Amino acid sequence: MLHIRTPLILHPGLSSPARRIWLKLENLQPSGSFKLRGMGLLCSQAAAQGKTRVVCPSGGNAGFATAVAAVSLGLQACIVVPHTTRESTRARIRETGAEVIVHGKVWDEANQRAMELSQGADTEYVPAFDHPVLWQGHSTMVDEILEDCPQVDALVTSVGGGGLLAGLLTGLIRHRRMDCRIVACETQGAASFAAAMAAGHPVRLPRIDTVATSLGAYEVAAWPVQHILDFPHEYVVLGDEEAIMGVVRYANDCRQLVEPACGVSLAIAYLDHPAIAQAHDVVIVVCGGVSITPALVAGWARHA
Repeated sequence: MLHIRTPLILHPGLSSPARRIWLKLENLQPSGSFKLRGMGLLCSQAAAQGKTRVVCPSGGNAGFATAVAAVSLGLQACIVVPHTTRESTRARIRETGAEVIVHGKVWDEANQRAMELSQGADTEYVPAFDHPVLWQGHSTMVDEILEDCPQVDALVTSVGGGGLLAGLLTGLIRHRRMDCRIVACETQGAASFAAAMAAGHPVRLPRIDTVATSLGAYEVAAWPVQHILDFPHEYVVLGDEEAIMGVVRYANDCRQLVEPACGVSLAIAYLDHPAIAQAHDVVIVVCGGVSITPALVAGWARHA
């Protein structure tokens, strides 16, 4: 097991006798995000099968988690990022010892190159979000949440490609907690899950335009679109300003930095959003993110 058991803490400023807000601190994972749970499991299975190299297409978080996992397992890692990935993020990935290839204007083009580089028998392709082994790894988060807060009645999560959401659903199904309400959060410029829910199946967005770049999947995975229907659920689309507000207020409250992709989920609590109005124990997945800096947060705080 490469990931750690993360704390579930009560947010005293947002909690009341009628409703408690809990924070699942996945930003404290060694990779800075929840991604290590799934990437760690997939890379571990690849190593057990005799693979010596992994290739992952990523805008940042999936690639960094794959690189961290590969180092721990003695594997070579090649991370393919699009030109939109910040140089600071590329540098963090390189510092693990992984090879970083910059290819394409968007993630889809980086993904195509990664698949081309994964043809060798000794190489494992590590997708960013759409793989049942990743979901199995991410689902371990539910085991911990239910151990610490068995009475949870609402889970708030951000949705990019849908890997985290699929992991949460997988874990809840395993524990037969189909009564837990799911609140899936996106920003307006990357709302592929909302588009899929409206259509009844995944649809491709024409473009991505959001500060929450880690949510920038043109098309969400199909499995969570289908299986969220087995739960009480709501999907919420907020603006970039709300996502940034979530980041800034969380930094002030908890002295921790997270990406806007995480801030959009935190904003649900800060806005006292109707999606959690009837819940008594709300768990927000603080999914984290490596493409955030103090300078960015400070700039947003001054603007706010």
